[in-house]
Amino acid sequence: MSARQTGDIARLIEIMAALRTPGSGCPWDLEQDFHSIAPYTIEEAYEVADAIERADLADLKDELGDLLLQVVFHARMAQEQNAFAFPDVVDAICDKLIRRHPHVFGDRQSLDAGGVSAQWSEIKAREKAEKEGGRPESLLDGAPLALPALTRALKLQQKASTVGFDWDDAQQVLAKIREETEEVAAELALPGASASPALEEEIGDLLFVVANLARHAKVDPEQALRGANAKFERRFRHIERRLAEKGRSTEAASLDEMEALWVEAKQAERKPR
Repeated sequence: MSARQTGDIARLIEIMAALRTPGSGCPWDLEQDFHSIAPYTIEEAYEVADAIERADLADLKDELGDLLLQVVFHARMAQEQNAFAFPDVVDAICDKLIRRHPHVFGDRQSLDAGGVSAQWSEIKAREKAEKEGGRPESLLDGAPLALPALTRALKLQQKASTVGFDWDDAQQVLAKIREETEEVAAELALPGASASPALEEEIGDLLFVVANLARHAKVDPEQALRGANAKFERRFRHIERRLAEKGRSTEAASLDEMEALWVEAKQAERKPR
């Protein structure tokens, strides 16, 4: 098969095989294993999300290619261990999609989006139970440890809520946030509290409940925090730019001066509701 073919997954698989060939391949690629590549896989998924957030389709094309490379890389390493190969990955996801969409590929009746989501969860849970031979499992299974902590908190809360372990509304969660804030304040008031394990635990509790508030408000906490990050970056860059116009640096500026420029940036962004 020629490596000059374009738009063909076989070309990428062939290139990956060449990179992993002892003696003639790439020394860096040959040194990698599943564990060393996993962080890159997670990073590339975030790069895809970033391109989507910026509505940059040209960059999205590149980032999807980088993410696809990660799949091919893992599949190649598995093939070298005679575990599975890329075609097996494709077959597995094709079978899963057909199995979990009986309303499209089977004889189940048509469903709305909510019904499809519930059906997917039902089928997924049944498959997991069958795979584990009917062994008891926790309701919280399926929230991978590798997820960002905020996203995993949301998933754990969603799973617990399915059996009624949940607050009734967002106002109750807000009251819990106030309680957790008071506990953080009490810990901060203790001598030597800074960076203590107890303070870390209290702040963790506060973040967990804030994620729960986002869930009750039907807000994605990761998306909300990304928006807050972007807003902070935008306003701080405004401070840097305005100071530079005056021939000054952030290091030389006072906190009051920077705060005034922050308010200026905030007012410039404010939109009428």
